[in-house]
Amino acid sequence: MRYPAPAPLREWVEHFWFETWSFPRGTRQLREMLPHPSIQLVFARGAARIYGVQLGRFTRELQDQGQLFGVRFWPGAFRPFVCQPVATLANRVLPAECVLSGVEAAAAALLGCDTEQAMTAVATSYLLQHLPPADPNVAVARGAVQQVAADRSLMRVRQLAVRSALGERALQRLFHGYVGASARWVIKRYRTYEALEQLRTVGAGQLADLAQRLGYFDQAHFTNDFSKRVGQAPAVYLKR
Repeated sequence: MRYPAPAPLREWVEHFWFETWSFPRGTRQLREMLPHPSIQLVFARGAARIYGVQLGRFTRELQDQGQLFGVRFWPGAFRPFVCQPVATLANRVLPAECVLSGVEAAAAALLGCDTEQAMTAVATSYLLQHLPPADPNVAVARGAVQQVAADRSLMRVRQLAVRSALGERALQRLFHGYVGASARWVIKRYRTYEALEQLRTVGAGQLADLAQRLGYFDQAHFTNDFSKRVGQAPAVYLKR
């Protein structure tokens, strides 16, 4: 379940989310995902953690009963909270108190709430009290990532640099500092999302055409790229 951020937080927070599960005692379930290039603040079992951008596949194990409440920041928006390049958080999960002040009390209050709406209110109150000064680079970084997400023809870092009115080195510094992953990685990740979406409607005999539509030189390059990011070849994925 997702909840939109209130107006004062919309430049910083993409949305709040809530997840709950209940399995027979002793049952475990693995959930694998390809996360977006966003940093998240997640509350669970009396603790709060910061999840940096996960550059590979991310696996989470769920068991018995539980719930999670998360804050997904816009790409680029977490940098002012930490005053250091967010690439240093990539592939890491940290206790939130190592990064954010006063978050332990917010975690205790939030996880003591009875409703998702009450949790959202606690998270909103905490963030509003701890908002950093505005940073114009946040909007530039967010805009660059949104261009990649929206335009399927965008396949090269050079293209993105031109559209962002930045040199390639400046663009790479921006992504390192504010997004937490390279511009090339972000482009590849969003084209992988697109491939996953289109694979729902194509057959095995259409993979060469799909590779071409996605901007790959040939099917072999597409297969290799897809396999590295998803963990299996497109033809195997089709049989799931």
